[in-house]
Amino acid sequence: MVKTLLLDDRLDTLPDYPFARLTALLGAPSGPGSTVMSIGEPQHAPPPFAAEILSREAGLWNKYPPATGTEAFRRAVAGWLGRRYDLPEGLVDPDRAILPVAGTREALFLIAQAVCGRRNGKPPVVLLPNPFYQVYAGAAVMAGAEPVFVPSADGPAGLPDYSTLQPDLLDRTALAYLCSPANPQGKVADAALLERTILTARRHGFVLAADECYSEIWDKAPPPGALAACAALGEGLSHVVVFNSLSKRSSLPGLRSGFVAGDERVIAAFGRLRSYGGAATPLPVLAAATALWGDESHVVANRDLYRAKIDIAERLLGGRFGFVRPEGGFFLWLEVGDGEAAALTLWREAGIRVLPGAYLAGTGADGVNPGQRYIRVALVHDLQTTEAALSRFGTLLHG
Repeated sequence: MVKTLLLDDRLDTLPDYPFARLTALLGAPSGPGSTVMSIGEPQHAPPPFAAEILSREAGLWNKYPPATGTEAFRRAVAGWLGRRYDLPEGLVDPDRAILPVAGTREALFLIAQAVCGRRNGKPPVVLLPNPFYQVYAGAAVMAGAEPVFVPSADGPAGLPDYSTLQPDLLDRTALAYLCSPANPQGKVADAALLERTILTARRHGFVLAADECYSEIWDKAPPPGALAACAALGEGLSHVVVFNSLSKRSSLPGLRSGFVAGDERVIAAFGRLRSYGGAATPLPVLAAATALWGDESHVVANRDLYRAKIDIAERLLGGRFGFVRPEGGFFLWLEVGDGEAAALTLWREAGIRVLPGAYLAGTGADGVNPGQRYIRVALVHDLQTTEAALSRFGTLLHG
């Protein structure tokens, strides 16, 4: 007799991943002639010097990299954080407050494993913005926590204010995710919201995971950061960790290189966990990343190109579909009445693949999915492709 194979039943409670749901809705992506605007995969050319460094350092591929990365990498990240957010000298210790990660998706998932212990004998709570990046929900479920979706008081285009939640819920909270600029809405958390959230985390003893992966793609002004809010509040980096990567900033998603920085106690625990289950960043990648965090010229050019595409979107769609010029990131968050129906129309009639907003949100206590009426459109292609695709929206969709 063959005994029944038992798998972790928490896998059954994971929400279906958005792109699996999209394939079920639309079928597999087609070949030439289709325009994939469903995934935030940057198509801009990365800076050439990255490939040059990877080639130059090819002799290091046969070495196991240290989980803590190289001193040069950690100091480059600390230097960038200090310059970008005008941090006081010494706030971020490069040897104790920074770790390289294999892209922030892995790190945002694993952080829940490091911090989600039981709270007063009860399962911990993980707070998520709604809409949200699906990895947050998966991380909560697989860490044995209860995911709690928190909408914005300003509706589906805003960000949540966790400080307004009930104290008993906050006392059970182990981890809260906050993405700024937000995916999918492009909304930026101002300094006041960041400071309120950090004070709430400290008061109730949970960790704030600040996902800042889109921080370098902004429209009018550079977004504030959680570490700058820590500096303004005092008490060091207590209860805060931030995540960033080269995927969006440098158009290098395939490099799988990012970092986590913040509270040294959390970083130490996270480093211990990652020594068992994390993927160490290869030494040639660390060498390229070190140079990339030290160079801003390619970032400025990258940002200007995204801004030009947002200009195109505003010209073609302004005044329709609830168009709001995103403060940061490269997504449009458009109100179309029924996101799935709009995605089907665009795919079948124009070969344009977008993501229904409901796939990026959870159904709230009121039975409403705040993303139901929306689609997310990724402005990742060249200017000509972007303009051609967006010009079809007005003729195919009503709004």
